[in-house]
Amino acid sequence: MVDCHSHLLPGVDDGVQSMEESLQILREMEQQGIRRVWLTPHIMEDIPNETLALQRKFRELLQQYRGAVELKLAAEYMLDNLFEERLEKEDLLLLEEGKRFLLVETSYFNPPMDFLSVLQRIQKKGYYPLLAHPERYEYMQKEDYNTLKEEHISFQLNLPSLAGMYGKRVQGKAEWILRNGMYDRMGCDTHSCHRYQQMLFSSIKHNQTKLLDGVNANTL
Repeated sequence: MVDCHSHLLPGVDDGVQSMEESLQILREMEQQGIRRVWLTPHIMEDIPNETLALQRKFRELLQQYRGAVELKLAAEYMLDNLFEERLEKEDLLLLEEGKRFLLVETSYFNPPMDFLSVLQRIQKKGYYPLLAHPERYEYMQKEDYNTLKEEHISFQLNLPSLAGMYGKRVQGKAEWILRNGMYDRMGCDTHSCHRYQQMLFSSIKHNQTKLLDGVNANTL
């Protein structure tokens, strides 16, 4: 499996805060057979991480980690004014997993103004918008997912959603999107060792694992 969404870069956002915890989670991921992990720290107006600073922190982690999991650096961009500035400058950390993906998110409750226009501008720059955890957005309904797929927007599944860790409603939406073959990549969106272990002990229905194989095949 390739995990395309994590917050394991220590001390840069609301995810893991220490190098020790990052290394512990990576050891557990290795035991689970994960072969590549994308570190995708938040970049938003409230957490205005700079590209060079994240790259320095990433090199520190690479120096400390000696395991078998391949580590890659990208970012999770909130579609806000700061993102517009970074997009214009092309100051971006891409998730290059088969395509030149740009992992993006929105508020859980309200879409950004001109949502589709923003996604189309990303495409015109030559990138592929990869929408993080679409099942978690309260404002999105089935017709919204269909519209986004018609616009060739890629979706990234949060595995904890399938396990019910964000509630039944999110779980139901994740199951529907998965059944309809709309997910393109997946990840654990790990923020802490506790949450990662909680996900490992949660149950994902057997009939969904075959569908997940199809999503995972996109990253092989």
